[in-house]
Formats: sequence, structure tokens, C-alpha cells
Amino acid sequence: MTQEASNTTAAGPGVVVGEDGHARPAWAAVDPLLRDYYDGEWGMPVTDERGVYERVSLEGFQAGLSWATILRKRPAFREAFNGFDPDVIAAYTETDVERLLADTGIVRNRQKIRATIANARATIRLREDMGLAHLVWSFRPETTPRPRTFAEIPTKSAESIALSKELRRRGFAFVGPTTMFALMEAIGIVDTHLLDSHRRGSSGVWTS
Repeated sequence: MTQEASNTTAAGPGVVVGEDGHARPAWAAVDPLLRDYYDGEWGMPVTDERGVYERVSLEGFQAGLSWATILRKRPAFREAFNGFDPDVIAAYTETDVERLLADTGIVRNRQKIRATIANARATIRLREDMGLAHLVWSFRPETTPRPRTFAEIPTKSAESIALSKELRRRGFAFVGPTTMFALMEAIGIVDTHLLDSHRRGSSGVWTS
């Protein structure tokens, strides 16, 4: 997002300071929905199975679309997919697939819907091993990026490539390296907040 609101001022190489005095990247400085998501949720640790499964699912649906689109549809996604309960979704049938394809509140993509169901079943299988959340967090790197500008933020990493391969081996779909890096950003495994952002280091996972 590049448009700046009239009540914000540019500050530093990559952030915009809002009227509340908080510095944010441009994409989170204008739209109230994105700003609230950035301030209160993005990059904070998610370590429970359902929470990680939901975010894997939503990141998969986001592929080829903007995150704002997914975020606006998230309430409808949660209703349509039974709160992203893997046990419920794993039992979905073709009737459920057709129901979801008819739901105008979500992204109606047959492959992504089928992937969400397959990923629920893979999540349940993982309980016999380390569990989805533990597996995903086991790919936390030793260091995190320190970007000053949006252009310095990577879109994938050695860890996201390895995570993608492992999840695919475990039966997951729509978990490419770029999608998995976005997941790692969203749930706090890496901190890609710009160095001048008021959220930098706020997760407690990375302190700077």
C-alpha cells in the first residue's frame, strides 16, 4: 500500500507516522482494518494448533490476492470453516466443498478449499508426532531480518523453503516457500517489522 492519508506524515526511510505518533509501514498506515491488524496482531506469537492451522489456511487462500482481501473476509471464513477446527474440517465431504464454493463471503477456489480440508487431515496426523505448531516453530531461524525499508524485507528464506518441503512431505498443500515466510512473519517466528516501526521487537520472541 503506497497511498498516504492526509493526516499522516512521512518519517524515516520506510515508515509513516500517524496522528497518534506511531510509526508504521505505509501498508499499515491508511486502512483502519490493516492498521489495527498491524498494531495488535501481526507478528505476535501464535503457538496453538488451531491458531497455526487457521493462519496456514488463510495464507494459502491469500496466494495471488492481497492480504486486505483475506482480512476483510476472515469473519466469513471462520463461520464457513467452523472456526477452523481441524477435527470438524477433516470430516468435510463433497457436500461441504460445494457449500463453500457457493459461499460469496469467502474466496471460492476449489483447489484452495480442498487444500484446507487436506491440511486439516494432515494436522490431525501430526498429533501423533510433534504437532503442527511445534513443527512450524521448529523452523525458527537463529537471527531475524533487520529491514529499514520495505524493499529490504525478504519474501522467503532458507527456513521457509525447508518448512515448505517438510509440510508438503507431511501432506499439506498451498504451503510454498513464500507463503510459509508470510506465515512465519504473521505468527512471530521472524520479526520483519521495520526498524523504525513502533512494533519492532514487540513480540517478545525477538527483542530488536
